[in-house]
Amino acid sequence: MTQPSDSMISVEEARERILAFFARLEPERRPVLDALGQVLAEDVVAPFDIPPLDNTAMDGYAVRAADTTGAGEDTPRELRVIAELAAGAVPDMTVGPGEAVRIMTGAPMPAGADAVVPFEETDEPLRGVNERPRKGGTVRVLKAAGVAANIRFRGEDVRAGRVVIPAGRVLRPSEVGVLASLGMSEASVYRRPVVAILSTGDEVTEPGRPLQPGHIYDANGYSVAALVRKYGGVPRLLGIARDTVEDLTARIREGLDADMIITSAGVSRGDFDVVKDVLAREGSIDFWTVRMKPGKPLAFGAFAAPGGRRVPHLGLPGNPVSSMVSFELFGRAAIFTMLGRGDWERPVIRAITRDEVRNVDGRRFFARCIVTRGEDGRWYADLTGPQGSGILTSMSAANGLTIIPEDVPVAHPGDEIDVMMLDWEHAP
Repeated sequence: MTQPSDSMISVEEARERILAFFARLEPERRPVLDALGQVLAEDVVAPFDIPPLDNTAMDGYAVRAADTTGAGEDTPRELRVIAELAAGAVPDMTVGPGEAVRIMTGAPMPAGADAVVPFEETDEPLRGVNERPRKGGTVRVLKAAGVAANIRFRGEDVRAGRVVIPAGRVLRPSEVGVLASLGMSEASVYRRPVVAILSTGDEVTEPGRPLQPGHIYDANGYSVAALVRKYGGVPRLLGIARDTVEDLTARIREGLDADMIITSAGVSRGDFDVVKDVLAREGSIDFWTVRMKPGKPLAFGAFAAPGGRRVPHLGLPGNPVSSMVSFELFGRAAIFTMLGRGDWERPVIRAITRDEVRNVDGRRFFARCIVTRGEDGRWYADLTGPQGSGILTSMSAANGLTIIPEDVPVAHPGDEIDVMMLDWEHAP
């Protein structure tokens, strides 16, 4: 850990110093559904072919394609129906010349057949709801079928012995489905980090309790916990510590079995901002102010834990917008690193600002904005309103953050700027 410093450093240097402390956590075995969003720790090798047998992709009739040559509405080809196959059945018949087997989607193809004619291309009458099919001993084919028509062949999706999902892949719903198709009920994935979250301040009240004069409710603890959960971590709320070294120390010690501790407030220069003091006494500290707005005060260090462990600590500012923006820039990257994910960087697009964005104090300005596409196909950014770091609704209304560089004092309406996207359903 480097020596504490009160000089402002860049966002990039702050992130680099934070991420240098973190590494991917150990693997664990999890039920495949619970592992959604986690990173696969080992290659998944197929134990068998999928599909395991040639089967039909349609409800219809398994036939010999040659028997349907020339078939049409005016020139039907009549075939004798010798059997019926449902999905899961094992065929014990062979389709000979002039024969067909009535077959349901997913059923194995019978020997001798090399095509499937859908019901709608035959003279089998359509049936209504709750009406039994009207089957006969023969069927007329009204359209010629090519060889292999409507057949799913053995191993066309997965071949036995091949890597189906490589280690390092984030498990999405599609990967969960593939694992289930291989008969796997569990997967080896890198563990989710447990993040202990502690709010601080004599004026802070737990939601649900009566609010005393001069007090505020704990928005920071819940917004940060929600971000931790959103990005794949397991949040553990430690409650609210009062502005004393003793109470703060006791609360922090309750979270020393976590993978990271996050506090909000107490990292500035006020008389009661004691987080950095406890951090220095209970562990090591690398304290800085970051050249960004909002979120200038930030503390990072590590608490000493039983067994020689060092638990990293991220001390967020007390203003709710500063707390959330700081977490987006630093906490998210730390969680992704512990998860084994390298894709923590947010997408950045170029957008035209419709508002004047002033940046008066030489810090990088992350103003809250809403990005939309104009009729000309270009992206436009509108500020969400007043940009005070205590206006939490400005984060609720935003889907992006402007990135106004330190050396740009103002972005004028019509200027093209960088925007870091947050919640965004439409890719550029």
